[in-house]
Amino acid sequence: MSRPARPTRADYVEWRTATTRWRDDDAYGHLNNATYYELFDTAVNAYLYEATGVDVRALPQIGVVAETSCRYFREIGFPEPIEMGLVCDKVGTSSIVYRIGLFQGPSDEAAAEGRFVHVYVDNTHGAGARPVTPMPDVVREAVVRLLRPS
Repeated sequence: MSRPARPTRADYVEWRTATTRWRDDDAYGHLNNATYYELFDTAVNAYLYEATGVDVRALPQIGVVAETSCRYFREIGFPEPIEMGLVCDKVGTSSIVYRIGLFQGPSDEAAAEGRFVHVYVDNTHGAGARPVTPMPDVVREAVVRLLRPS
């Protein structure tokens, strides 16, 4: 079984930059695994805030994380900034599949790539009573812009 190709900058549609912090590195001198997931979460939700112009936490339907994963290709860490590329692989009725590429330095190849899945649930009844529901139109309009053109 062959491994999927290492992603490059051309694979992503939208970009943001994160500043690394001293505390982001682990005892081995590279970015802590948990920090990768924080970056994925921040890239997706910051994009949603900016692209929709609304507080996505206050919508009647909210995206909860249903799945995450990360493929690591090379070490990254403090003090260089990290460029985060975003793309959507799928926009369904109630779910969105994002990929987030992390780049540090001039390389055209990703240092890591995350998969991040949001599933939309009803936010009007509180935790524990959140059935799956179609995503809000304002979110759909924002994320279809992240789909790669065919």
